[in-house]
Amino acid sequence: MDSQRFGRHRKIMPFEPGSVEALREASRQKAASLNQHVLGYGATAEAEWAAAGIAAPNLPAMRKYRLERIRAELKRRDYAGALLYDPVNIRYATDSTNMQLWVAHNPTRHCFVATEGPVVLFDYFSCEHLSDHSGVVDEVRPAVSWMYLYSGELTDEKVRRWGAGIAELMAEFGGNRRIAVDHINPEGVEELARRGISVGNGEAVMENARLIKSPDEILAMRRSIIACEAAMGEMEAALKPGISENELWAELHRGNIARGGEWIETRLLSSGPRTNPWFQECSSRVIENGDLVAFDTDLIGPYGFCADLSRTWLCGDKRPSNEQRDLFRIAADQIAHNTGLMRPGISFRDLVERSAVPPGDCFPARYGVLYHGVGLADEYPTLPHASDWTDDTPDGVLEPGMVLCVESYIGRLGGREGVKIEEQILITETGNEKLSAYPLDERLL
Repeated sequence: MDSQRFGRHRKIMPFEPGSVEALREASRQKAASLNQHVLGYGATAEAEWAAAGIAAPNLPAMRKYRLERIRAELKRRDYAGALLYDPVNIRYATDSTNMQLWVAHNPTRHCFVATEGPVVLFDYFSCEHLSDHSGVVDEVRPAVSWMYLYSGELTDEKVRRWGAGIAELMAEFGGNRRIAVDHINPEGVEELARRGISVGNGEAVMENARLIKSPDEILAMRRSIIACEAAMGEMEAALKPGISENELWAELHRGNIARGGEWIETRLLSSGPRTNPWFQECSSRVIENGDLVAFDTDLIGPYGFCADLSRTWLCGDKRPSNEQRDLFRIAADQIAHNTGLMRPGISFRDLVERSAVPPGDCFPARYGVLYHGVGLADEYPTLPHASDWTDDTPDGVLEPGMVLCVESYIGRLGGREGVKIEEQILITETGNEKLSAYPLDERLL
């Protein structure tokens, strides 16, 4: 009796078998109209961007530019198309998102970009609405995932079904049988080879496509940095003796999410003795009066753009020690000198050869790179210290439209504390522009 009553009460609207497709389409349209990318970033973020005078990017133009960059790179390397699994690459190609961190380690979503033909997004079950806003996705198909979570010991059977779908696209739109793939397991390479399709390096295609940012991408990045720095301000306001590292780090997460940001890639915040050596992950340690607090945002903010900034603050009202000020001065001077070198036309090798490096007692604890590219995440190139340059370090040239982060970590080998500073720099036609603007701690200068 109870089950019968439950059944009657569960019927909430008339339902006819012939109405399934109409209801499905209406549901898709409703969901698409309420997509996060359609709704935007909210009053807080918009007010901060307006106050900073940062105009909104032209998203249709940005998406068109990105596809043109990908296809130009595919043509240059003689590929018929690209098959993308990395969610950051899918975002670049389609400007759509879906459970970004989850799909980064669960390959249940992929995208095919034909060099001459459509963009086909293979998405998670019942997720067609997530790309309807983009204007660049021509078709959405259900993804065939052959990860063990779904296929178990039947992976071979499922990978054949997946391969049939890729081969169908290659046959219809491929000028040749060569495809660039960013991430793929051995079974996929073998299956495509069995079908006469050769696999090339999709990471090379995508990193080079992403290398030069359009004016609209720079606007989106500026907005992401504004949001990040606003969250940093809330974080600094919360920095009082007695707060734990984890509690302080949570303020940056909260501020990012409140402004429509997406995630933070690392847990790089440490205090006091945990700042030396670098790369301690954020912990339950309670921050004390007079501690240095150093962090690296590694933040994926609005529009999916990375704001990768580092600062070191002094906690509380104690005067900084001479050692703290000395470490900070060395780091700030290194950043200033190395930023001044960044200009179009300088080679990677020349740049690192001219760069300032930590003094001898700090050099063994140096940061692993002097510069690295940044866009939707950390990107190519990565430039080491000159002493770490090897025969397999790629050289190149800085070009207008590239964005790089300049890094410094200064801590004495075996010392108590260390200082981390990082700035985000746009290469312009005549030199460079510092996109990051959060002030350094004046008490340490």
